[in-house]
Amino acid sequence: MEIYLDNSATTKPCKEAVDKMIYVLENVYGNPSSLHTLGLNAEKEVTAARKITAKQLGAEADEIYFTSGGTEANNTAVFGAAYARRKTGNRIVTTAIEHSSVYESCKELERQGFEVIFLEPERNGNISAEQLAAAIDKNTILVSVMMINNETGVRLPVDKISKIIKKNNAPALFHCDAVQAFGKVPVKPSKIGADLLSVSSHKIHGPKGVGALYIKKGTYIKPILYGGEQQKKIRPGTETVPLICGFGAAIENIGSMSENMNKASLLHDYAVKRLSEISGVEINSPDDGLPYILNISAVGVRSETMLHFLEKQGVYISSGSACAKGKKSHVLTAMGLDGARIDSALRISFSKYSEISEIDTLAAFLQEGMSTLVHSK
Repeated sequence: MEIYLDNSATTKPCKEAVDKMIYVLENVYGNPSSLHTLGLNAEKEVTAARKITAKQLGAEADEIYFTSGGTEANNTAVFGAAYARRKTGNRIVTTAIEHSSVYESCKELERQGFEVIFLEPERNGNISAEQLAAAIDKNTILVSVMMINNETGVRLPVDKISKIIKKNNAPALFHCDAVQAFGKVPVKPSKIGADLLSVSSHKIHGPKGVGALYIKKGTYIKPILYGGEQQKKIRPGTETVPLICGFGAAIENIGSMSENMNKASLLHDYAVKRLSEISGVEINSPDDGLPYILNISAVGVRSETMLHFLEKQGVYISSGSACAKGKKSHVLTAMGLDGARIDSALRISFSKYSEISEIDTLAAFLQEGMSTLVHSK
């Protein structure tokens, strides 16, 4: 038995993506920068995937830059924007609940002398528009706020940021990490006024190792990689054609987001009901968060202990962000949760392939774990 409920860490690649990658690996192996037929065929495949990605984002194809994933896209946006705008100001506004690829990048910029404001969330895990308005000033050169938090599913007010930047006369670029939102909710950078926006393939049943950065036409950022002429020198290096094509195939296979969302909502609500019935289980995610993500605490049992107990039963969930590799969650800490809830936190995350019966199995084994495992002191 295998019940996989760790889809915010990664998803199982869909058949369409796998088939496309195999086809490209075997038949379209030319370098897309080569001028011969094999190279031109590879370039056509990359161009097709770029157009697919752009269409999904409501963008132009030349606004899409392929990267090795969400982390590189976020790093490129954060460092590239900060270095490009340094002469116009020194303040960067972000949140204390960003993904580590943004959070740690901003920490590094702080060490380099930038003034970085890490907005602390309210008790519900969210950041208010009022907090953003108070922090963004005429010295602000970058605002980086995620659309959906990867640990709790909280929806941040990204639709208000562009208006705040303009109202406060800030020279800031607005970057949005939309990795957990892409493919689940409509993500249109032009609609929220984002200058830069990051997405990733392996969260939507595509391959690992590829993502994309949207850069609004006319927006200048400094590259953080140097090499050839590929992708207007913003992201040089030979494109990973099979992965890029697999990403494109996964985008085409997203299906109806509204239907998928309805299913995720049913799964989420049922999981909240079933798991809340278990003594010692606390819900950490907000009621109005993205239903694909549910953060709970099995208070009294350490996260890693419960995770491995469930794994032995064939049930796979997470103890938090996979990128944290078991370290205490900076997101839950920023939310002000007590140590017992943070140390016992678990993240359950659904995909369009998840089923109600899987939640029943999870609940049964979680109940067994709460009854039999040695409680932490």
